[in-house]
Amino acid sequence: MNTVLIADDTIYEELYDVRREAEHAGNLVEEDMNPAMNALRERAPVQKGFLRELLNLPFHQRHVMAVGRQGYTSFTWEACNTAFRDHERFSSRIMHHPAAGEEQRLGILEMDEPQHRCYRNMLQPMFIRPKTLTWWRDRFINEIVDTLVSNLKSQDRAELNLQLCARVPVHTITRAIGMQGDDALVFRHAIVKSSAHGRISVEEARAASETVDRMLIDLIAKRRAAPGDDVITGLLQAELELPDGTKRPLTEREIVINARLVMLAGGGTSWRQFGITLWALLTHRDQLEAVKADRSLVDKAIEESVRWNPTDPVFSRLVAEDTELEGVALPAGAVLEICLGAANRDPARWSNPDAYDLHRPPQGHMGFGMGAHQCLGMNVARSEIHVGVNALLDAFPNLRLDPDQPAPYLTGGLEQRGMSAIPVLLR
Repeated sequence: MNTVLIADDTIYEELYDVRREAEHAGNLVEEDMNPAMNALRERAPVQKGFLRELLNLPFHQRHVMAVGRQGYTSFTWEACNTAFRDHERFSSRIMHHPAAGEEQRLGILEMDEPQHRCYRNMLQPMFIRPKTLTWWRDRFINEIVDTLVSNLKSQDRAELNLQLCARVPVHTITRAIGMQGDDALVFRHAIVKSSAHGRISVEEARAASETVDRMLIDLIAKRRAAPGDDVITGLLQAELELPDGTKRPLTEREIVINARLVMLAGGGTSWRQFGITLWALLTHRDQLEAVKADRSLVDKAIEESVRWNPTDPVFSRLVAEDTELEGVALPAGAVLEICLGAANRDPARWSNPDAYDLHRPPQGHMGFGMGAHQCLGMNVARSEIHVGVNALLDAFPNLRLDPDQPAPYLTGGLEQRGMSAIPVLLR
């Protein structure tokens, strides 16, 4: 099972190149957009226009439902916090990509209350913090990280984005679902292709989606016959409590949709945020030394990286009724983009917000979202990065950026940021 984990396979480069990923999605933005987003925040808390429009970037529409609608963007902490928490005025239905029969494909991401709460309550027990500190670490994360870091010990140099950051999340989530060996990369490749709207043919996307569904349906059948200690078994055994109080098991289709979402999110956002965390520490040597001396600071380093440069700095909501936000009238049917990247650097909430400073007093940020839709897997991501950072510092106390390689930089889509690479010297 560990052979594929440490394999020198070119598919890792294909799947985990942040810049190439954005090129394929058609939303590549090379420069650091934080200064421009900050400037927009200082101009007004809510403004008419999609974020890309306001930043003078080429149009890229991620959500089918947003086509032809008016766009608005919120920038300040207060405005974004309100939009995240007020699900009655700002609906998550914008996430819906119409499919055959208008069925939901992204599960809880496209649900509003009370439907969302029912499904969230059913899923949440598998992702709460105590579970990630025990079951997730003991069953998957610790072994995966140990194998990868041990493999690096024979090298003097490494590229951590591909050799560590990319591999920990994808193998953690596929093993947790119940897949083994090569299935991790086969599944990841198919799920990425199935989501590449407009960049590959409809036939290719459909074939990839069918591969995803087939692999999950096969796994569900195996777990019905022989339950295991994994997420699929948990979904098979779970009861969904509906708003009227009645309970029922999930249908096969519901299990597929929820497993698909867990796999898509778990193999993507954690990888990019892991790289951003390492980059932050490696370019702030005083704070890296502080973490090396006091490992209780690792968690603070992670939280500060998510505040400072969240991998997903903008989310969308559908305006459900005529309303206003921070004095700006928003018509029903418009799209509100929540620029949490700007909100996370709001000087009204943080002192010197553009600086990476893990010594800040603890204070909530929006890097994992906010409100009812706060990231379901955030504690898994935190555990993956926590274990990974500690293992690196234990094995390579002289870890530093490789001066002979191009300096890492933030790249990718405006909607999914990550590192160009993390080239390091290990000795």
